[in-house]
Amino acid sequence: MEVSAQENISLPFENSYGGLPDRFYARLHPKIVKEPSLIKLNSKLIEFLGLDENMLSSKDGIDVIAGNKIAQESSPLAMAYAGHQFGHFVPQLGDGRALLLGEMKGADGHLYDVQLKGSGPTPFSRMGDGRAALGPVIREYLVSEAMHALGVPTTRSLAAVKTGEPVVRHDVHPGAVLTRVARSHVRVGTFQYFAARQDADAIRLLADFVIDRLYPDVKQAENPYVALLESVMERQASLIAKWLSYGFIHGVMNTDNMAISGETIDYGPCAFMDTYHPNKVFSSVDQMGRYAFGNQPTIGQWNLIRFAECLLSLFDADEKQAIEKAQGVIDKYSVLFHANYMSAMTAKLGISDFQEKDVDLIKALLTTMADNEIDFTLFFFHLTGFAASGFDETLLPDHLFKSKSVFLDWSKGWQVRLMLEETEPSIVMQQSNPSIIPRNHQVEAAIRAAEDDGDFTTFHDLLSALENPFKHRSLESDPFVKPPKSAQVVHQTFCGT
Repeated sequence: MEVSAQENISLPFENSYGGLPDRFYARLHPKIVKEPSLIKLNSKLIEFLGLDENMLSSKDGIDVIAGNKIAQESSPLAMAYAGHQFGHFVPQLGDGRALLLGEMKGADGHLYDVQLKGSGPTPFSRMGDGRAALGPVIREYLVSEAMHALGVPTTRSLAAVKTGEPVVRHDVHPGAVLTRVARSHVRVGTFQYFAARQDADAIRLLADFVIDRLYPDVKQAENPYVALLESVMERQASLIAKWLSYGFIHGVMNTDNMAISGETIDYGPCAFMDTYHPNKVFSSVDQMGRYAFGNQPTIGQWNLIRFAECLLSLFDADEKQAIEKAQGVIDKYSVLFHANYMSAMTAKLGISDFQEKDVDLIKALLTTMADNEIDFTLFFFHLTGFAASGFDETLLPDHLFKSKSVFLDWSKGWQVRLMLEETEPSIVMQQSNPSIIPRNHQVEAAIRAAEDDGDFTTFHDLLSALENPFKHRSLESDPFVKPPKSAQVVHQTFCGT
């Protein structure tokens, strides 16, 4: 059963995406769920959007974020898009289990999409049930909010509710709905959807929509569409550099999972590394390691090339000239990513003024970390304390390394380099090295407690801790700082679809 708009429920929705032609989406309403119950409301995000938390926590409010009622200003729709999935093009994907309710204006004056995820089947479901299991909803809520706290651009979680209905995957799980907020849900795959249909008019309409919504400054450029590609590239290069600086692996960097806004989107088999290795893979569906940790910068450029291909007709009427203009932008990616990545990594070492010779210092460190199977987050946590103490070697636990002497040899060159810094290195490091991340075993513990026992205590406690990732925490007394024991290590993560 579908629901209809409720005259007694009013929320400040706008519907600019719904103003595009019908071929951009399918209009439909969510499916009613049996017994919605609130898991969590994001108070800070509610305030940012100017909403009333009391209303959202009421029966009417819970019905809205569960999909059982629709605010009178909302015009729900499932967005159409295509995409390259693990390098293979699929001409039609689309929102198979999500509905865009509309947009709301944030305190910063920008519009933000508000989307229900797990709201039932759509015309794009491809035989799926359109529902979401509780586990993936908990994972996305925790990891997306952790990313936001770390300062990484991301979609955010506004609310989570249980549906009171089972969802069948390999096993039977409790169902849930996530309310997700983003600057935009337009993806590279959205452009690919129309490029595959040779719909040049739709590509222009979509590009103009994106420019108006996300990149209004490019209107002043000599060629706004080339400038759009440059702007998207800049955001993606910065985003992926931040992922790497925190040991994050997206897991499914398909073009349909790359947001034009430069936000991290679609937290499926994502994970933060425990022990560092550039070839680390967690996703159960990434058998060949296409989206391994160290491959993410290259895949980012590959996805941008696919985006550029969609825009060629807007660059120039002459195909050869259009390709040259696109290539001229894409060729800048490596230098741009390198600058962003080196800035992020040198900050983790207390270096605020990057010099090109720092590249060798970082490469040598990462090689040492991989060879020693060092915990990525804990290493930089201890390194910060090491620098703050005046390089007291006793503060570096022996069990962190296979060979501590190799690290100490590396640190001699690092300490010499820090002598050139005007800013106190430990201050820079404290702002760049979190003491806490959403570790896989802790996320899994929160999921297991919620699914198996209906207990959300671990979820709430972990979420609260993740709100302050740069706060100094005790490794001895804080359970969320500790790395997993051997029996707790999570080797694979899953999409949940």
